[in-house]
Amino acid sequence: MSVYRPPRIDPSEITPEGVYLNRRDWMQGAAGLALASLLPAEAAATAPGITLPTFYKSRYSTAEDKNSYEQITSYNNFYEFGTDKGDPAENAHTLRPTPWSVEVGGEVAKPRRFDLDSLLKLAPLEERIYRLRCVEGWSMVIPWVGLPLAALLKQVEPTSRGKFVEFTTLQSPEQMPGQRTRVLDWPYVEGLRIDEAMHPLTILAVGLYGRPLPNQNGAPIRLVVPWKYGFKSIKSIVRIRLVEQQPTSSWTRSIPSEYGFYSNVNPEVDHPRWSQATERRIGEFSKRKTLMFNGYAEEVAAMYKGMDLRRYY
Repeated sequence: MSVYRPPRIDPSEITPEGVYLNRRDWMQGAAGLALASLLPAEAAATAPGITLPTFYKSRYSTAEDKNSYEQITSYNNFYEFGTDKGDPAENAHTLRPTPWSVEVGGEVAKPRRFDLDSLLKLAPLEERIYRLRCVEGWSMVIPWVGLPLAALLKQVEPTSRGKFVEFTTLQSPEQMPGQRTRVLDWPYVEGLRIDEAMHPLTILAVGLYGRPLPNQNGAPIRLVVPWKYGFKSIKSIVRIRLVEQQPTSSWTRSIPSEYGFYSNVNPEVDHPRWSQATERRIGEFSKRKTLMFNGYAEEVAAMYKGMDLRRYY
């Protein structure tokens, strides 16, 4: 599958950071502000000491209103820093996002280790405003900055045996205190089928709102797969392997009846303990209908043609 290459855009057309952080974004949603007010002010404001190259607007962005920076950085799932939604913003200051590297290997012709600088130069960075839908029934709209995962995978030349892509998070209990608990088998592992990984919607995010990723959001590099539930978008990645057999994801290993390998957003397939037909956007009080494939059906539904989506949930 070919990878979309965004057109060059004049600097005058690039949204300045000051516009991102306008009053409307900061004040959007009383619920989000209430959550943020419970945290130290520096928790949501501190970003790693990383400089992002110039980035470009992407045609893949949704036109929906974005959640505020405060909401996005104060309400997170990142069990390596605690199981409550506010724990990551409070505890993730212990993560050291630099220096950082990602080892890419397995069923590839050219295995390689990429440091952060080389990763940022693989492809033009793009701003992509994506919906994020979590299995617990909440959602956000986030302006990610990232590069297509396909740009990285092409560098290592997957072989015909590379049918799946396995991702692994950093394992360092010193930096990630939640790894001292047994809530999951560490390190955190996730996986995609190779066509999902090569799909142009799948990105490696390195920033949000024009800034480098905050620690609590998966610094310095994380996966974003917008048509799947949020736990598939693994954070703080240190290893990527191409493999022949379907990898076992951490949540699938822990509770296979509740967390399938595919985890496509599907309002017709309920979680065993709650409905997935509706969701609540952070900052809103009423619920909205959940969209098939999180609203990306036109782009991704063909990959699952003929599959029983209740069996391959």
